[in-house]
Amino acid sequence: MPDVLAVVPARGGSKGLPRKNIRQLHGHPLLAYAIAAGKQSHSVSRTICSTDDFEIQQHALACGAEVPFLRPPSLAQDISPDLPLFLHALQWFDEHQHWKPEIVVHLRPTSPIRFPGQVDTAIELLINNPHATSVRAVCPSPCTPYKMWRPGERGQEGEAFMEPLLQIPGITEPFNHPRQELPVTWWQTGGLDVIRVSTILEGSMTGKNVLPLMTDQNYAVDIDGELGFQAAEALMQQLDCIRPESPQVSS
Repeated sequence: MPDVLAVVPARGGSKGLPRKNIRQLHGHPLLAYAIAAGKQSHSVSRTICSTDDFEIQQHALACGAEVPFLRPPSLAQDISPDLPLFLHALQWFDEHQHWKPEIVVHLRPTSPIRFPGQVDTAIELLINNPHATSVRAVCPSPCTPYKMWRPGERGQEGEAFMEPLLQIPGITEPFNHPRQELPVTWWQTGGLDVIRVSTILEGSMTGKNVLPLMTDQNYAVDIDGELGFQAAEALMQQLDCIRPESPQVSS
């Protein structure tokens, strides 16, 4: 079995829902659910939290994650991409502990609904498909992108007509076409990504050969604001999803 590192990114700044990563959700800080997904997996070797924030570090430690370093502030901005923080974590382990995992699991705190065995299934899917560069949790798209539009260039009189987002060979106007006859599309839920370390070191969080892990769109929650948090709270009352086993932590 290859060494597998689960990473829970949880920066301190959040404008949409301040301090959301440690906000209490059913008696536990939000990040505890991502940590639990890593800790309860049979395939994950180590679960860490990558954060720039001392308070979040203490919560993560109390929930059972390792927090061997604090992430540099330059990698914890509103528009900071994922790739540099994962490269930072991998470099830290290589330089300080001479440990080189082969697979990384990306567990976002903002998608707290995961089910028992889901992480192991995704890891097994990647291992059993040597040509795959990553596995990403997806669900059927709630809205087809073939009926979406984007702003067009402004004309001489200042008007801005819409342009279709996507085209389909053989179908002149897909936005006027029956949805049932349009190509199937999937939406990435954000709940779970499994990536080969070699793919990350080559400069990508997915690579070119991405396998889908199909999930139920009814449980695809991405917490960005108050409504998302309330939706997750309501859904989790009726689901047998992964829950923290660590003691409750007060925020």
